[in-house]
Amino acid sequence: MADLRTIMSRGSDDVDLTDPAVLPRTRRLAEDLAATNASTAQLREVGRDPSVGIDVRVAARLAESRRRVQALGDAAPSIQVQFAMWGEHNRLRPRTDDNPAGEDSLRVKLDQLAWLLGDTAVDWRLVAIDDGSPDEDWETATEMAMQHDEGHRVLVLRLDDAIPTDDGPLAGLAHVDDSRKGGAMVMGAHWAVADGMDAVVLTDADNSVDLGQLGLLLGPFLDGAEVVVGDRKHPDAVLRKAEARWGPGILVLRHMQRMVGRALFSRGLRDTQAAFKLFGRDALADILAAPSTFGFSFDPDWLYGALGGGHAIATTPFAFVDSFAESASLTQGPMTTWESLLVGLTASARARGADHDEEMAALVDDHGSAEHLRRVIVRESPAALVEADPADLGNPDVLSVADLRAWLDEVVAQH
Repeated sequence: MADLRTIMSRGSDDVDLTDPAVLPRTRRLAEDLAATNASTAQLREVGRDPSVGIDVRVAARLAESRRRVQALGDAAPSIQVQFAMWGEHNRLRPRTDDNPAGEDSLRVKLDQLAWLLGDTAVDWRLVAIDDGSPDEDWETATEMAMQHDEGHRVLVLRLDDAIPTDDGPLAGLAHVDDSRKGGAMVMGAHWAVADGMDAVVLTDADNSVDLGQLGLLLGPFLDGAEVVVGDRKHPDAVLRKAEARWGPGILVLRHMQRMVGRALFSRGLRDTQAAFKLFGRDALADILAAPSTFGFSFDPDWLYGALGGGHAIATTPFAFVDSFAESASLTQGPMTTWESLLVGLTASARARGADHDEEMAALVDDHGSAEHLRRVIVRESPAALVEADPADLGNPDVLSVADLRAWLDEVVAQH
């Protein structure tokens, strides 16, 4: 059995962890790490050590997850893992010369879940929901599932088949084109609750999150948290993300987001958009009673719903390796995504009666359109935000709403 230092020395930063061909290597590293005498604290030290290769750092999170799941015994819940699809047909297919963005993502998710849960009593399934994709994602996902030994665990749904409706959580959604991921996620969760699943895990259609980490969510859930949120900003998280795609104005956007969403961020929920969250059945009952948005900002809306219902929320660090070649934020436009996030976050805070900065919410009303974001905010940020510690974004002492409004008005006038 290899010791911890020997395994750490085998790592490399020069790997594409979204490439399916690399994933078996990461799992072998995880198995070797889990077999050592290293404590959970030591595994987390490996994960945050910048001198260690990214594959070993991710494997450390997988090893911690595997240990937790193997200790479940009879306390094995039923879990639905779900993701929405819009323009994901290339990612769903294998990587080839003709499809360089291919991730074989559905079958990779099945491999990851089978590796983690295959010898446990956990009842699990994988649900893919077509959010009105123009690229036949439903057909592609169905085809890929049929080619895997665990394909019987896959349920492929179409949001278009569920709306319009006068009943249930989708009653407020008139047309599939009015959904931006949120409608698909609501549909999947509604199916899970109707089928008696204990919890729903939200992820993305790509391979940015290795689902072998599911034990990091299951642990706090079985310890009593009704909602568990993955946190890429935690010191123990492993993060490789292409932040530059947002432009320098990301600081303004985050400052606005955190002030409007202070009911979440003040509780340490710093990574509301992370595609790695678990919601228990009781929390989902409150969330699905009255969804306030079907856009990209559905994540904070669900968190608001859980908080309003008094459900305990825990966070956990995890590994995230960005897959952005065909991200919806690029194909649909990053500012379209941020418009949905800001406007939806504001609407959810108001609809759920959550504490929020009303002055900043009014600023979102005035400057939250995709046109303003694209023409102005994406280009630059005020000096106060550029010089601020990233952890202080959202603090009005760093930049007040009045000062931000004055800056925006001036920049808009210049353009």
